[in-house]
Amino acid sequence: MAEFKYDVKDLKLASEGLRRIEWSQKEMPVLNKIHERFIKNKPLTGMKIGACLHVTTETAYLAKILKDGGADVAMCASNPLSTQDDVAAAMVSEYEIPTFSIRGEDNDTYYDHLSKVCDFEPNMTMDDGADMVAMIHQERNELIDNILGGSEETTTGIIRLRSLASQNKLKYPVIDVNDADTKHLFDNRYGTGQSTLDGITRATNILWAGKTVVVAGYGWCGKGIAKRASGMGSHVIVTEVDSVKALEAVMDGYRVMKMADAAKVGEVFITVTGGMNAIGREVIKNLKSGAIIANSGHFNVEIDIDALEDESDSSKDILNFVKQYTLYDGRQIFLLGEGRLINLTAAEGHPSGVMDLSFAGQALAAEYIKNNNMNLNNAVHSLPVEIDKEIALLKLQGMDVGIDILTEEQEKYLSSWDIGT
Repeated sequence: MAEFKYDVKDLKLASEGLRRIEWSQKEMPVLNKIHERFIKNKPLTGMKIGACLHVTTETAYLAKILKDGGADVAMCASNPLSTQDDVAAAMVSEYEIPTFSIRGEDNDTYYDHLSKVCDFEPNMTMDDGADMVAMIHQERNELIDNILGGSEETTTGIIRLRSLASQNKLKYPVIDVNDADTKHLFDNRYGTGQSTLDGITRATNILWAGKTVVVAGYGWCGKGIAKRASGMGSHVIVTEVDSVKALEAVMDGYRVMKMADAAKVGEVFITVTGGMNAIGREVIKNLKSGAIIANSGHFNVEIDIDALEDESDSSKDILNFVKQYTLYDGRQIFLLGEGRLINLTAAEGHPSGVMDLSFAGQALAAEYIKNNNMNLNNAVHSLPVEIDKEIALLKLQGMDVGIDILTEEQEKYLSSWDIGT
């Protein structure tokens, strides 16, 4: 193995990580096609990619594709509890990718690992939550002149980046992979919907049928969670701050109410808002004893954990991912996974089949940045529609699904204004 820096839990875990990575590849036909082309054409030659992503089997395969496409890659985790230690070991031992990621790392270690990837002096960033972009802009701005662009794949990160851009402080272009149709329509809805319930089930082994489930936020993630909870027999309540999304939830058949009211009847609470304190102090004061709280948004700020601790007489870990808080009035509230992404804390995250689409967007965004950075201003840019459609077509081909092609006559009709009744 070549000499390079890394920090993982135990390299002896690498063989198990490699087996799981290779299993994931079987469900990723789009990335397999991209991998074949990248090996042949080396489109990322000369690129140094600093990636801050959840270190999972699918991420490892993405990193390998980028490396086989000619890039040098360094990786750290985008969440302290999302790392799969055997996968991190395999990335170092089998793929020779500098990786700085340990499951359960404390806050200082998390940011030290982020800094280690910045030391790699990347000319492209790849983010899930915008922590790398934030560190470069706040602490490592000596790197900015060398950076051609970056990509971001989660709603929370896009919110942060658009805020930065609105203040004219974003110093290099970023491709918004998150809002590509093949990402948010599938990853957020089908991936988050399935994996969130999977994580909560593994942590608690609750029966979903008959439970009153409160979903905070009705974006694509919230839609996916609500649909799957309903499908399992739960009574779903949606809380929202956006009138259009709230109306959509009503029309989809869910009860919609203020969180203060939902607090009094809910049994399982799942936050997916991308904002702060969706479950705040006043909500905590009104929760029923036995309420379960979980978060599937990027950061644990969606739950006011400080307030939960302030309102509690005592707390203790009762299962691997379940902490029981006993409030001063005797009520018991159960927080899952320290309020962090429950689908990655207590389970494996999204299925490989859905990450196939998201990471195809990341890989092709990297190629796009290399080829087009000189034409991109310092803003948040959408992933080009033609790339989005290419990803969807590759996925359909991988599923042996064919679609029709417009005839010349049909195309002429759709592009004309003077052909009417």
